[in-house]
Amino acid sequence: MNIKPIFILTAAIALAACNNDKKPASPDAKNEKGMSGMGMMMNPMETVVIAKSNPMVMLKLAGELKPDQHTEMFAKVNSYVKHIQVDIGDRVQAGQTLVLLEAPEIQSQVANAKAKLEAQEAIFLSTKATFDRMMKANETKGAIARDALDQIQARKLSDEANLHAARSAYNEIRDVNNYLVIKAPFSGTITSRNVDLGAYVGPMNKEPLLVIENNQRLRLNLSVPEANTPYIKIGDTIRFHVRSRPQEKYLAIVSRKSESLDLKLRSEKIEADFINEGHALKPYMIAETTIPLQHSVPTFFVPKSAVVESGTGIYVIRAENGKAKHVPVSKGRVMPDKTEVFGALNDGDAILKMGSEEIQEGTAIPEGGKK
Repeated sequence: MNIKPIFILTAAIALAACNNDKKPASPDAKNEKGMSGMGMMMNPMETVVIAKSNPMVMLKLAGELKPDQHTEMFAKVNSYVKHIQVDIGDRVQAGQTLVLLEAPEIQSQVANAKAKLEAQEAIFLSTKATFDRMMKANETKGAIARDALDQIQARKLSDEANLHAARSAYNEIRDVNNYLVIKAPFSGTITSRNVDLGAYVGPMNKEPLLVIENNQRLRLNLSVPEANTPYIKIGDTIRFHVRSRPQEKYLAIVSRKSESLDLKLRSEKIEADFINEGHALKPYMIAETTIPLQHSVPTFFVPKSAVVESGTGIYVIRAENGKAKHVPVSKGRVMPDKTEVFGALNDGDAILKMGSEEIQEGTAIPEGGKK
């Protein structure tokens, strides 16, 4: 019996049955698929109706924490470091002695000036005593010649002038001698030390002897873009965190505004004070801030895609009587999906959701695209 032809015939019958089970795609299914694809495409002439609102806009800015006070301390006279009483990390009080310097030639000049002052004081006291006696004797008419009185008066004035000059010279050199004792100008922390005992120092040194900072209070420095400056006022609260402690949230109070814009960045510098309890934060940390901005009156917020920025200016495209009309605007606050704009707009205006430079004024805008 020949089995091979029978097997081939059976396979052919099974294949035909499978093909009969596959139904051809209906025209309706094809149309539905096509309509779905068209729905995924955005209508370039779609319009949105605008209305005024007054949302709370959160501005996120990066700032820098700086010490409330920062001073680099230099030697005012050429001298040698005799004694250093502090080191990095030491907390000091205002007026505390930090460094003692030594300059033998200055100390010798102080001693010399003091001796000259004492000598001139003795000369003046002697001349003054003689002058007083002659004036007393002159109470008797004719006892002292007029010429003698004039001479002693002139000598008294001369010795008095020499005394003032000697005192001024002594005070000047004494003040220079005081420069050999360097004291803390305010309470704070020593953050840098650049000298050792015996080092020769002077006003021409490039590096300071010490750096002292007041880290008990920090200043949060921010540069606020021009469009957002009207919404930040003295006394406002700024929330922030630092990268080293992302889980911790801190508050700072706006205390100072520069009231002027930076020429390069077109931004205003503001400072917010932060009380650094426990010295948890360090100066010059980067702070990630969140600043709430809210207008006193409602304004227009439009989709970001509706704002066209071109060489001729910034504008939105309004639908007027079925045609496109360019309306110049200026931008304000920015939200994730919307931008605040100011211009000749009214509640109920319909603008293109997708603005484009290619859409010229007078271009037809079909009805039915409003949302």
